[in-house]
Amino acid sequence: MEKLKGPTVGCTKATCGWRALLLPQLNRQSLYLYGSEMAVEKECIRQLQSGILVIHPFSPMRSYYIMCMMAITFLNLIGIPMEIAFLDGDSGLVWEGFNVFSDTLFLIDVALNFRMGIVTEDSEEAILDIKQIRVSYLRSWFIPDVIAAFPIGYILLFADLQYHDDNPSKTNKVMRILMFVRILSLIRLARVSRLVRFFNEVEKVSNANLEVVRLFFRILSLFMMIFLLCHWNGCIQYFVPMLEEFPTDCWVRKENLMNATVIVKYSWGVFRALSQMIALSYGSMDAPTNYVEMWIVMVSMVSGCLMYTVLVANTTAMVATIDPAAKEYKSKMSRLEHYMSFMKLPPELQLRINKYYQARYGGKWFHEKDVMDTVSSALKEQILMVMCSRLLRKVPLFQYRDENFINAVVVKLEYDIFLEGDVIVRQNVPGDRMFFIDHGQVLMETDADERELCDGDFFGESCMLTKGKHLATARALTDCQCFSLCWDDFQEALEGFPDVRKDLEKLILLNSEGGFV
Repeated sequence: MEKLKGPTVGCTKATCGWRALLLPQLNRQSLYLYGSEMAVEKECIRQLQSGILVIHPFSPMRSYYIMCMMAITFLNLIGIPMEIAFLDGDSGLVWEGFNVFSDTLFLIDVALNFRMGIVTEDSEEAILDIKQIRVSYLRSWFIPDVIAAFPIGYILLFADLQYHDDNPSKTNKVMRILMFVRILSLIRLARVSRLVRFFNEVEKVSNANLEVVRLFFRILSLFMMIFLLCHWNGCIQYFVPMLEEFPTDCWVRKENLMNATVIVKYSWGVFRALSQMIALSYGSMDAPTNYVEMWIVMVSMVSGCLMYTVLVANTTAMVATIDPAAKEYKSKMSRLEHYMSFMKLPPELQLRINKYYQARYGGKWFHEKDVMDTVSSALKEQILMVMCSRLLRKVPLFQYRDENFINAVVVKLEYDIFLEGDVIVRQNVPGDRMFFIDHGQVLMETDADERELCDGDFFGESCMLTKGKHLATARALTDCQCFSLCWDDFQEALEGFPDVRKDLEKLILLNSEGGFV
């Protein structure tokens, strides 16, 4: 949105500066709630006139903010268990700096949420009042956010600076305990729901078709969850023996991993975790040597069962929601085949019926009448104008006619499919319908001659005007897509245009001896 218009406020991105990032942007997400571009502009004016610094829920800053927080959270969910289990209190300056940065960002996040606008399901506009935002946040995410934002990174950095040289053994144990406390920040995983809700909102109102994107993110989130589960389990496999100071019968000593590199320790931990989760003997051939290892194995097995359950449930749900139109088409065709077999129709006829359905629906089942009935009359008129107006304009009956009359006729057209070899109309048979060829070739046969019609041509106008007999036989040379107009619908369209009716009556008199097909 380049400019905000209103009686008292005029603001562009250049004049608003950084505040433009806090205002709602013009997209289908905001249009879905407010209904029009003018309403979105008024919402921008309302936010500017309030004079309060609030991040609008439809603003660009909110989108960037969510993506940034989810990226930082995911990195923490990977790095924190690794640091607790394998880094032995010596995580390096880079990781300590990242810890401090993450804690700072999470604390800022708590403060920003008191300035983050809210959209509820039953609201007609975003809630920008500071008091309402504060009450809503305190009742929902405030406590989990405060726990997750507890500045463990600062505490660890201070402990490292104070006790690093006093007693290395004691300091390392204290550091590990403090690092274990940092696992509380894993509650940030609940913030995934915010990203899921965000993508659900975008999916509903975006200009793009996000069906494939939505499926991609659903699959991605599923594999991220499985990855994190295996990752945490692998870290726990090594972390628990480390807390016990590596007993002589623990698996770490048996595999001689005491002085191994971090990547080797991590690889063996994940290998054991996966072996237990998928119930294979590899990596866990020996029975647990103490009750602690026994509990670790049981937890791994249960988490593996849960992983299977979630994986199967999500896979089933995704398969069930993929291309429902194609599934309904296959179901309809299956019923049709049962019907044709029961009626003992000839194979040639069954093949033509199958071919008709394929040409008519293209492998996707839909009810055209239902679709057209659910859209507004204006949209229906526009759809049919795009599809059929060029066909009407080629017919002398409709050339140079009033645009309103053409619109009235267009909405009366019906779509038909004819297969190669189908007889569309027969000579000397009464009819009441005119046909417009959208795609395909039609052979017009009379006792005297033959001629071919193709895209954009028409036939049967005399029957539509007079309900007389067809003067030729029309046979489809190829699969044809046609639109038709019957006498009843045409007469209904003429009711509001008496001048056109008079002109057509004169035309019928002039051509009473022939000239129509």
